[in-house]
Amino acid sequence: MSSASSSLAGRVKQFYGTGRRRESIARVYIKPGPAKFTVNGRPVDNYFTNVAWHTAAVEPLKFTQMLDQLEVKAIVKGGGVGGQSGAVRMGLSRALSVLNPELRPALRKNGFLTRDSRMKERKKYGQKGARRRFQFSKR
Repeated sequence: MSSASSSLAGRVKQFYGTGRRRESIARVYIKPGPAKFTVNGRPVDNYFTNVAWHTAAVEPLKFTQMLDQLEVKAIVKGGGVGGQSGAVRMGLSRALSVLNPELRPALRKNGFLTRDSRMKERKKYGQKGARRRFQFSKR
């Protein structure tokens, strides 16, 4: 019985995309099937509670009109929740472009495949932070 179920699972093609944003890295797997979106084993609505984060994560599916056609599983590590939503967005976009290469130009044109290269600026020596200096005393 288990060998039959494993052979069926092998036939369903799975597509993969990696997304990065700030310190977050997302591994996103998509496959045709019932509409199901999980992030780290939790439903996307529970994981990204903020509307902006949720919208950013689901945006590529809405843009390609595949919201009800794909099963999405994302594993995210590092960073904060905002960065993680951006990483999921990019990973999902990359996976969609592998699934259907015809979507790639449209995704690229709308900025879904562009890596946001902004990172945290490093702390400098002799200062309190990246730009903040210690309090200056004239006397």
